[in-house]
Amino acid sequence: MIDTLKRFFNANEGTQQSAMQQEQETIVAVCALFLEMGRIDRPFSDQELEHVLTIIIEKFDLSRELADALIQEADHELENSVDLWQFARVINETFSNEKKLKLIERLWEVVYVDGQMDSHERYLMNKLSKLLRISHKQLINLKLQVLHSR
Repeated sequence: MIDTLKRFFNANEGTQQSAMQQEQETIVAVCALFLEMGRIDRPFSDQELEHVLTIIIEKFDLSRELADALIQEADHELENSVDLWQFARVINETFSNEKKLKLIERLWEVVYVDGQMDSHERYLMNKLSKLLRISHKQLINLKLQVLHSR
């Protein structure tokens, strides 16, 4: 499946290679944050996984097979990472503030898939808001927005 994902990102040979690599790195970073959020409260429920897959499929216009490959790649990167900074750095370099706010909103959706937030999820959301340079006020406003839309 990883080969399928690589072929997807390398499909446009006329595109500058470094831009494609940066796009792939960004997509893997976003997916890694979703996986980390889904797993933080152990176990990663089927409901959380399906929600993450839905977000990834819609956001990046991927087939289920490519989304599964992306999750495998992001999982591999998470396993080999020391912390989440490497993923946040990539997102900070490529995302506008508006896109980062949308990402935080989607992460809140993952938190509340099961209808509640535990202390691990609260900790991770606060940590990610700092890493992604999102103010506490913005973080809370997005949380309330997600809660009101449920």
